[in-house]
Amino acid sequence: MATSTDNTQVQQLQDLIQGIDYGMLTTVNEDGSLHSCPMYSNDEIEADGTLWFFTYSNTQRVRDIEHNQQVNVNFTSSQKQRYVSIAGTAQLVKDKNKMAELWKPELKTWFSQGLDEPNLALLKVNIKCADYWDSRSSYHPQSIKFSS
Repeated sequence: MATSTDNTQVQQLQDLIQGIDYGMLTTVNEDGSLHSCPMYSNDEIEADGTLWFFTYSNTQRVRDIEHNQQVNVNFTSSQKQRYVSIAGTAQLVKDKNKMAELWKPELKTWFSQGLDEPNLALLKVNIKCADYWDSRSSYHPQSIKFSS
């Protein structure tokens, strides 16, 4: 079991999602149904097991997270035969400094006003565990667990 300071396992997970530009974020609606949407990934997982996504603060996915923080993010690269499923909890963050730190020019595709975009916010995903399959593991699922 990895701890939040186990940099080897954080690096392993980061290597698995490296180069996969989009993850499918799944949230739980108020009626218990699941909803998924693509999110642009910044390819970085912080040392404490945190994954970040930019979003508008007034979206259905944010309302879902306010109701139920449990989320799943899937990253797939069929070309590399790599499949990663990350489970965790999410929360909305409106920290301008963190947004400036994480901002990438590619994000202007969705947020045309950049960091001045109204309702711009971050989704902070605290990773609890990740399951993955890749060609190196002969499609036998592997798991990485993070402590709370």
